[in-house]
Amino acid sequence: MTDAPSYLFYQSRNPRPFLDRGEGIYLFDEAGKRYIDGSSGAMVSNIGHSNPRVLAKIKAQMDKATFGYRLHFRTHPSEDLAAKTVAMTPEGLDRVFFVSGGSEAVESALKLARQYALTQGQGSRSKVISRFPSYHGCTLGALDLTGYDPLRAPFDPMMKGMPSIPAPATYLDRDNLSEEARGLKYAEMLRDKIIEEGPETVLAFLMEPVGGASTGALVAPDSYYGRIREICDEFSVLLIYDEVMTGAGRTGKFLAAEHWGITPDIVALSKGFGAGYAPLGAIVAGARLVEPVLDAGGFLHGFTYAGNPLACSAGLAVLEEMEDQGLIENAAKMGEVLMARLRGLMARYPFIGDVRGKGLLTAFEFVSDRETMEPLPPSLEAHARLVELAYERGLIIYSRRTRGGTAGDHFLLAPPLIITEAQIDEMMTLLCAALDAFAAETGLHVEGAQ
Repeated sequence: MTDAPSYLFYQSRNPRPFLDRGEGIYLFDEAGKRYIDGSSGAMVSNIGHSNPRVLAKIKAQMDKATFGYRLHFRTHPSEDLAAKTVAMTPEGLDRVFFVSGGSEAVESALKLARQYALTQGQGSRSKVISRFPSYHGCTLGALDLTGYDPLRAPFDPMMKGMPSIPAPATYLDRDNLSEEARGLKYAEMLRDKIIEEGPETVLAFLMEPVGGASTGALVAPDSYYGRIREICDEFSVLLIYDEVMTGAGRTGKFLAAEHWGITPDIVALSKGFGAGYAPLGAIVAGARLVEPVLDAGGFLHGFTYAGNPLACSAGLAVLEEMEDQGLIENAAKMGEVLMARLRGLMARYPFIGDVRGKGLLTAFEFVSDRETMEPLPPSLEAHARLVELAYERGLIIYSRRTRGGTAGDHFLLAPPLIITEAQIDEMMTLLCAALDAFAAETGLHVEGAQ
């Protein structure tokens, strides 16, 4: 029944049909309508829906035990998933702590960093620098490091107020610098901020290697990444990569950090790590951080469902499927196809001002003028309207405001890593239909339109 009263509440009253089933990159509602999951939900369903291997592994674990509290028992699924995760991450990241989601992972990373500093006699280090815009989670600790005004403004009085630097949105810059020089310019902002705050007070720098929802798949110039690592090392500031969205193969590497040969001190994982089959996340760090904390009395942190055997069984099957099916390689290959298709749209739709991304984490941004990169008028509510027009046509995409949450419109396309070129073309046909409808509603120019 779709007309029965609902006692649930989420972010809004926006009505949606009941989900019936998922198959690969497709979802079906109870009326039988098919949708292409063009955003993998919220960039979660990396290996697609209803994967038989994952379902079988979860069912097999259900027949044995569904819960074993970590203080009472070790479990093979959690131990095996930890070993598999370490094997797939850069050398030096060899300790894993499981959580149930991305916000929990970020919170855990912050607490590990702080407790490590205390073991080193550096109790003055408590500030974590992040970027604006950014998104790191909805719990108060993670939200304090999130640069997205609509989400955090109501809760500002409840938070400490951590320092931030500008995200490297070089596509908006109108200067005479090369991209390499721009990358270094943005990296030096971190050094300046550390000095301004006092190096002895700065604990960590938290960043998304490829931007998520708040910046729309923002990729910095290559020069940025190595310089950030050097600056953190110079001041003994821990470098934390929030790979909640980018990790688990999404960008064409298991970790996005691998594109630039960077080994962060701590990595936060979730979303595609469990791929929607179970609530699952993790932090991965080096023994040099973890062992002193354990020696000092233990990690003062934890969640009831940390290392749940059902969730870890699902996560292990997800990683095995990625390896066996070559899905990380497919993300890199199909990412190139998708980016080419999206860039091709710019000739027809002058209001698409930028296309960006890495692997199968891609985005396009609307503008009023490509020369100035002036955003569309906020009154058009483009970020919401295009999503609805696409949904009506059977395509699910994800959007946010680009400029700190108050202006600008970007749209994420991040389909499951199993997608084929033919399915990308199918997705693009639906997207073009939605773009044409949006242009017709708003009076925006379309090249070649009648």
